[in-house]
Amino acid sequence: MSALLLISKYIDALNEKIGLSISWALLVAVVICSGNALIRYTFNTSSNAWLEIQWYLFSAIFLLASSYTLRRNEHVRIDVIVGKFSKRTQVWIDVFGFTFFLLPTTLLILYFATPYAVESLRNQEVSSNAGGLIVWPAKLLIPVGFFLLTLQGISELIKRLGYLAGKVELSAFEKQTVTPEDEIQAIKAANQL
Repeated sequence: MSALLLISKYIDALNEKIGLSISWALLVAVVICSGNALIRYTFNTSSNAWLEIQWYLFSAIFLLASSYTLRRNEHVRIDVIVGKFSKRTQVWIDVFGFTFFLLPTTLLILYFATPYAVESLRNQEVSSNAGGLIVWPAKLLIPVGFFLLTLQGISELIKRLGYLAGKVELSAFEKQTVTPEDEIQAIKAANQL
């Protein structure tokens, strides 16, 4: 179990670093979106490339931060029902959900998304819009994002099983209440690494 917990720790660290790093893409997307709107309405000109880069950035945020969201236990849950059970029962429900829903779904999407992205990369696919960008980097984000989500699902499963075996504290995977100041400090610390 200790080897699995070590693997879980490395997966958590990887997804934490990626999640904190990709948070900057939101700022870039907002700046591009605002700049594009100002230029479009001021000078009556625009480019499809600016619209597509926004789409790429939002895709990257969603796909690469989903594992970070799972890591921080901030994903959508049914706490209204599950919250009435004991902590141990809640953990068993998580184990069931990860095993029979999350992991099979992510693996299935990964199975179908990988050839889709590889084909796009092999063909050096470009947008059909005038002035558009290359498409394959956006399509490559799909298997990368779901691979990271699969890894994080495995990590969360390991931690839950570790808790049931008495080797992990509940705080290792419970949702942490964090202030905005703590978030900013965490982002600064991650960027200094």
